[in-house]
Amino acid sequence: MPDTPHSPQNDLSQAGRTHEQGAQANAPKSGERPAQGSAPAPNHYRSDPNRTNVHAHIPAPDVANAKYLHPVLAQPPEALTGLHLEERQKIAAGVTAVLKSMQFSWGEAGVTRGTHALLKMNQKDGFDCSSCAWPDPDEHRSVAEFCENGAKASASDSDHRAAGPEFFSKHSLAELSRMTDRDLNNAGRLTHPLVKRPGDNHYSRIAWPDAFDIIARELNAMDSPDEAIFYTSGKVPNEPAFLFQLFAREFGTNNLPDCSNMCHESSGSGLTPTTGLGKGSVTLNDIHEAEVLIIMGQNPGTNHPRMLSALQIAKNNGAKIISVNPLIEAGLNHFRNPQEFMNPLKAMGALLGGGTPITDVYLQVRIDGDMALLRGIMKHLFEAEDLNPGQVVDHAFVQEFTTGFEEFKQNILNTSWEDIEEISGISRAQLLEAANIIARKQKIIVCWAMGITQQRQGVETVKEIVNLLFMKGAIGKPGAGTCPVRGHSNVQGDRTMGIWERMPKKFLDALEKEFGFTPPTKDGFDVVESIKAMRLGHTKVYFSLGGNLLSAGPDTEVIAEAMRKQKLTVYVGTKLNRGHLVTGETSLLLPTFAHADIDLQKAGHQMTSCENSMGVVSQNKGVLVPVEGDQLSEVAIICGMAIATLGSKTRTDWVAMTENYDVIRDHIARVIPGFEDYNHKLRKPGGFYLPNGPRERKFTTENGKANFSKTTLEKYSLEPDQLVLMTVRSHDQFNTTIYDYNDRYRGIHGERRVLFMNPADMEARGIKAKDLIDITSHYKGEQRRVEKFVAVPYDIPKGNVSAYFPEANPLVPIGSVAKVSNTPTSKYVVVTVVPTAINNPLRVKAREEMMAE
Repeated sequence: MPDTPHSPQNDLSQAGRTHEQGAQANAPKSGERPAQGSAPAPNHYRSDPNRTNVHAHIPAPDVANAKYLHPVLAQPPEALTGLHLEERQKIAAGVTAVLKSMQFSWGEAGVTRGTHALLKMNQKDGFDCSSCAWPDPDEHRSVAEFCENGAKASASDSDHRAAGPEFFSKHSLAELSRMTDRDLNNAGRLTHPLVKRPGDNHYSRIAWPDAFDIIARELNAMDSPDEAIFYTSGKVPNEPAFLFQLFAREFGTNNLPDCSNMCHESSGSGLTPTTGLGKGSVTLNDIHEAEVLIIMGQNPGTNHPRMLSALQIAKNNGAKIISVNPLIEAGLNHFRNPQEFMNPLKAMGALLGGGTPITDVYLQVRIDGDMALLRGIMKHLFEAEDLNPGQVVDHAFVQEFTTGFEEFKQNILNTSWEDIEEISGISRAQLLEAANIIARKQKIIVCWAMGITQQRQGVETVKEIVNLLFMKGAIGKPGAGTCPVRGHSNVQGDRTMGIWERMPKKFLDALEKEFGFTPPTKDGFDVVESIKAMRLGHTKVYFSLGGNLLSAGPDTEVIAEAMRKQKLTVYVGTKLNRGHLVTGETSLLLPTFAHADIDLQKAGHQMTSCENSMGVVSQNKGVLVPVEGDQLSEVAIICGMAIATLGSKTRTDWVAMTENYDVIRDHIARVIPGFEDYNHKLRKPGGFYLPNGPRERKFTTENGKANFSKTTLEKYSLEPDQLVLMTVRSHDQFNTTIYDYNDRYRGIHGERRVLFMNPADMEARGIKAKDLIDITSHYKGEQRRVEKFVAVPYDIPKGNVSAYFPEANPLVPIGSVAKVSNTPTSKYVVVTVVPTAINNPLRVKAREEMMAE
């Protein structure tokens, strides 16, 4: 295997070198298209509508009584932590965000360690924020290039406290499961490899070689490699992600579910057949240049706070913003930029002013009504085109680049206003206001996130978004295009590296050529299929590279039962989470480095890399000395497992890749298009852009065209007392990591077990503010019930309710998925709500037994 030019593979002194970093001469200016290279962009998203390998029905678990049936709780404990309600805030960030950032950073990591981490986060010579995947500026970066949630993530990763073997000897799994998710996270960094052996109720220390031997023994004892599941978190950088899929495929399986299956799988499934690439087409500069930004199913103030800075720039440049969300979110209302505190001319306004108004038109859509809303806007646009021929629809783009326009047009025109208004909950007049903003503009960007992709019709709604952009010619030019906003820091990069259960033949052939083995071609299991297979007893080993599937996935008690059926569960992580407590017969808990940690190997200080939401790959190089202990890097853990499991059967030099991560990147450069000369390009300040066809109006679909879609708008009926639930994050969490019990933008303090309800829906059910309630979900005749939530009156469309995950995830049926993408429908759960029952027989019996003891 020849070395790639500029590779330090044969010169260890070159490893991790950064002296080449100077000014980034090729950084695109605002409005310019970035240099991307000529290689085709990797696209690992399905467009095949024939899904699911595992069709079996999984019966609804006894969610409400699970706490009495299993000593280790899979759900967060029901004990309330003390709700205090305040008015919903109308301005995001500001001085409070700065103070909270310092509070978390200094409180967990200490002043010196915490400050050092913050000042190096998202810098060109530093480490990548481990929370969201929002891109960093190509050129100038501020001294404090982070947001409040990034500071919380950095503080958590930089925690100087330790959860070592002594901690686990004091606390059984059952005791730990009765701690809140916040307190589990605050126990500190994992420091030593641990094992729970059959019959034990504690984790205890184990040596790394012995841990690898257990993994190898269980994997090699299986009847088929397909009896193993290899799950990946979106926090995992490119290099370990590539090795993880390499090991799984060399072992013999494509069972590589990942968190993409639960988030933007619907985006990839909708974008691939329409634009030819399952990723977004815009850059950060495009956001600044846009004339119109449409933000759908997304709450940037909490989930991607640095996006607000980009929206502020766009607003200052004259952009109009249309926000589509069932909830009125502070970050879509007004924004005080914390960076302005460092500017003497702006500091007072940033402290006391009303902030920058963000949204011009706010469409408070009903849950799952986004497709109807889009059709209403486009119906207005076609009417405007009839009155102003050639002024609204970009006929030149349509004629040169697209197919299917007439079928799409008739589909929109044939949709009745009655259906549009009923399904969306938005009036024809409100939709006209939005359409009038769009009509004469062509530099349009649509941003979306989980509020779109986790609907039943998530894929079809993404296609409808693309239809709107195509009819306006709003793609493949500055200030226009698709912007699916990714969640975790490298969730997009993991998919690029091959973390996917259905990789194309071209990728598998490249692996075979590079590593000398024949990869399996049978499709593997995605997340939903993996959970079903585990629950049915079809698998024996579950290996999780980061993440917390128990709390992130649907139907929590089904996942818990699936884990309990495994011979071996393996969890690689930096800090303790609830998913580590619900185990197989044997379980390993293996500590690893965080993004902020210095990773020293034989070749020196190693760096990894991540790909952000806009296709920029940049370096991640830790700056903090890891807490004292016996952690290994993710790369070392995967290589250690591979050596122990594959033995003499492998031709891959796993030792070389452990010692020098440039060797991994040399392999990636020869396997994945767009990564040629990877080691050299990664050392350029700010990294490099991956090729992106739609960004250049090169549509790599099967027919080479941008394809309009004829979507299907479905109407669903509810029983008179039923409501539709969507799950959301609080402001003090990122994904399943809970930093505190507050959600200050929504006025929630000291509690997470809350249900946001329209006041009219509360009155109709005889429920008052702060009443305790039970919530039951209904799906195909089955029910799942969670108890002891607190009702909170809120500005949400009538018939809709909202709750935080993971608390509400037990209500999401494993069988309820978006068509084509197989993504769990966490944004469409049919529920009923009643005052909490106080005479539950099992509850009474359990209470009596506890009192008797």
